[in-house]
Amino acid sequence: MMTRSQQGRTNRLTRPSIAVAAAVAVTAGVVAAAPDAKTAAVAGPKLSLIAASTSVTLDSWKEEPGVYLDLGTYLTSEKGAFEFKVTRKSYKDPVVASQIIRNGKKTTTKALPAGLVKDFTGLPDFMEVSVVDAAGKPVLKKTENFCPNNASGRVRPDAPANSKYPQSCPVNPFTLGSVWGVENGWAANTYAGYYSAPVQLAAGTYTAKVSVTKKYRDLFGIANKPQSVKVTVRERSWEGQEGGSGGAAAKVASSSPHAGHAGHQAAADPAPSGHAGHGAPARTDAPAAATTGAGSTFNVGHGPYPPAPPALPWALKKQAGKGAFGAQGFSAARVGDRAGQTDGSRQAPGAQPNAKRPTGKAAVPDVPKPDLRSLPAYGITVSDGYEDVPGKDYLAFSANVWNAGPAKLVVDGFRSPGKELMDAYQYFYDAKGKQVGYTPTGTMEWDPRPGHEHWHFTDFASYRLLKADKKETVRSGKEAFCLANTDAVDYTVKNANWHPGNTDLSTACGQENSISVREVLDIGSGDTYTQDLPGQSFDITDLPNGTYYIQVLANPENRLKETNHKNNSALRKVVLGGKKGARTVKVPAHHLVNAN
Repeated sequence: MMTRSQQGRTNRLTRPSIAVAAAVAVTAGVVAAAPDAKTAAVAGPKLSLIAASTSVTLDSWKEEPGVYLDLGTYLTSEKGAFEFKVTRKSYKDPVVASQIIRNGKKTTTKALPAGLVKDFTGLPDFMEVSVVDAAGKPVLKKTENFCPNNASGRVRPDAPANSKYPQSCPVNPFTLGSVWGVENGWAANTYAGYYSAPVQLAAGTYTAKVSVTKKYRDLFGIANKPQSVKVTVRERSWEGQEGGSGGAAAKVASSSPHAGHAGHQAAADPAPSGHAGHGAPARTDAPAAATTGAGSTFNVGHGPYPPAPPALPWALKKQAGKGAFGAQGFSAARVGDRAGQTDGSRQAPGAQPNAKRPTGKAAVPDVPKPDLRSLPAYGITVSDGYEDVPGKDYLAFSANVWNAGPAKLVVDGFRSPGKELMDAYQYFYDAKGKQVGYTPTGTMEWDPRPGHEHWHFTDFASYRLLKADKKETVRSGKEAFCLANTDAVDYTVKNANWHPGNTDLSTACGQENSISVREVLDIGSGDTYTQDLPGQSFDITDLPNGTYYIQVLANPENRLKETNHKNNSALRKVVLGGKKGARTVKVPAHHLVNAN
């Protein structure tokens, strides 16, 4: 996989991409009837299942068979937000989810049944979908998970203009805490996007029935009012498609260097290839319809998860159907980062550095500081040296350093004319956000390699392979990083920012001719890198089989000022086996987290 390195290397570790959550007005079409007396007695907001339209058209592509079953159904929340706090004390403890019910100044916490929620990706088996063909014969029945943070929009004009909740549910296996919510007066797409496998449906017409499963209807007081949607499946091919949301433009866009950042950078409006990012999809995305899918806003880096296709609220889809965007409807070429964009697909803007480098005496005041912590390595696999270093065996992995707060990490780089390096400074802020101090903290260097081409802050983290006695045996050559908020690790920590900037490398890491750059690791977010290229991954060619530990170490030289330097290291046990040229790796579960 491409780390923030070479774009041409695909079919390795994958990374997810940004999926969109739009804050545009949605006019509710078919709204479920009010709950009966039994369901109305349940405390909490009034929840309803609605369908954006009575019919949808879905594409099945010859080059990548399967239909993504986005039926345009949404869960609305009225008379309050549908909110959850999801946490685990440690990796030895199970995930615990609680509903937060706010009634004026009164807040009630309602624990969900133990074991119902097993991770941070949403409510499992929340939706039930059944499909019959034109003759009424059942052809499909399945359940779907539901992320309350999915692509969403308002259902009434007096609802809050923006949702306060994050735009996705975290998928990193070592997530520690999350907040989910459907804002009061809003609706969230019930479709699970690329986190749901495509289904096999031949071209033709069908009827789909969508409902909330009984256990959740009983738990949250949702009326049993299934929604019926007519479905037309049409078979298409990438060949000969010149535009539109499902044509060659989408194919090119999905395989472009920026596909993972915006989830859908348009071919007609391509981003510079110099910011290929932390990684790349392991496969070319299906050129899905513009309203398809919902996924992780973060993980624009290099986690082992498939990218999500674009997700737009159904109000835009209805506008497209009316010809608001031309005969081809809402085309992929119209989705991207541009002024006035209101569909949620704009990339988070990069933070702006101070106008000038700091002056006066450096000082580290007694104010809140960041707390950098490492997650255990994941996405662990054995690879060869590709064409670069044939005949070698490497241990590849993903690593994340995150900020537990209570202050964000802010580092500015300033360049002296003609100099190759930038001087880096860490800033400190008081409770009101006023800068009250700074300290020099090393340098930033320009990485000219294809797929990088951005400014790296040096000595942010290091990766080491330790022997069974936990003494170092191999060290990764990767120690310089462009900081970006790729993963939502724990949004329950104090001062966590649920809507961080600097999520995309094209805005976070500067250009070759930049005179200054600001890199930020916000509170609650982390930065994932996949180490899968020679020099980054561990050379295990001549290492004996046996037990080892991958160490992820934040702030290895303690150059950055933080609240606690004792929690910067994380270990992940691995067991190497096999023979040279055919090495194997077994990755035992890390306490309750059984993810390689």
